[in-house]
Amino acid sequence: MPCINRPGGPAQVGDRSMKILQIMAGAPVGGAEAFFERLCIALHRAGETQQIALRKHADRAGLLRGAGLSVAEFEFGGMLDLITRRALTRLAGEFDPDVALAWMSRAASRMPDGPFVKAARMGGYYDLKYFRRCEYLIGNTKDICDYLIGAGWPAKKVQYLPNFVNDEAMPPQDRSTLQTPDDATLCLCLGRLHKNKGFDVAITALEELPGVYLWIAGEGPERAALEKLSKDLAVADRVRFLGWREDVPALLAAADIFVCSSRHEPLGNMVIEAWAHGTPVVACAAQGPSQLIEHGETGLMTAVDDAAALAGSIKALIQDRALGQTLAQAGADTFRRSFAEGHVVEQYQTFFDTIVKARRV
Repeated sequence: MPCINRPGGPAQVGDRSMKILQIMAGAPVGGAEAFFERLCIALHRAGETQQIALRKHADRAGLLRGAGLSVAEFEFGGMLDLITRRALTRLAGEFDPDVALAWMSRAASRMPDGPFVKAARMGGYYDLKYFRRCEYLIGNTKDICDYLIGAGWPAKKVQYLPNFVNDEAMPPQDRSTLQTPDDATLCLCLGRLHKNKGFDVAITALEELPGVYLWIAGEGPERAALEKLSKDLAVADRVRFLGWREDVPALLAAADIFVCSSRHEPLGNMVIEAWAHGTPVVACAAQGPSQLIEHGETGLMTAVDDAAALAGSIKALIQDRALGQTLAQAGADTFRRSFAEGHVVEQYQTFFDTIVKARRV
């Protein structure tokens, strides 16, 4: 798709401004939800007219309203919830969008009726039965796009659009507030405390890394099990559970190495965040990181579920600081080239323009 430059205002389709209805029914926290917030705000800054439809969430609604966006909140209940879709259809009728963009399966299954173009953004390998009301699907990795086409979705109606992350620098988190020595090697993990994230592998790797500290920023159902594991392995004195954090740039600025230990990771936003903030990356070869990282160029890759190999790669960066600096610089270059906000927002705008114009031909 060609690039479209808009120096001063919203997109123009014919003689009217582009209008986008964004629908999110996600969890209180999560990578897709955080990117949804960033994209809505970035499109608003770029001049796009949007109506946001949210599953009830006071903090998310407050954030988006504070940025100047119009937000409506709905229940988005279970399969028997017929009220939400009817209410969404009324909202769409009042707003009269050119495009409705649903995020993930729950929102897509409630896609409202109307003459607008219907699209959904996929951040994982979802069952396509929930997306029958949509015309176009966005995959945030090329592998997800391949999955969609392989599952039978028309290739001409599948679009790859990457994520972007917040690259605003913050002062480093004070290590002393988290009982971490200034001269210790510090590794950082980010994400929901779920088995898919493989934080047990990162904790196990500490057995072979004396003196190395690990911060885990996130919350989720595996917290108690991970805390028990760190005690059982006698590394609890070097592991810090930080909970869900909004200051990821400060954590990355304090860390020496970012560790992505995921067993299953469709994209790997965390890798892009580490690149954006100049932190060298060691990652297990899950789907997303494998597509992002060039081993030995923009990060170090190890086998999934191999704690010894993960420890070996971390040791390599501890022993060769120059290698870490080289990887961090190459990662930062990749971020600026492919995952910076302006670049990704322009791709979304171009996609919206193209699908709306195709409808009007």
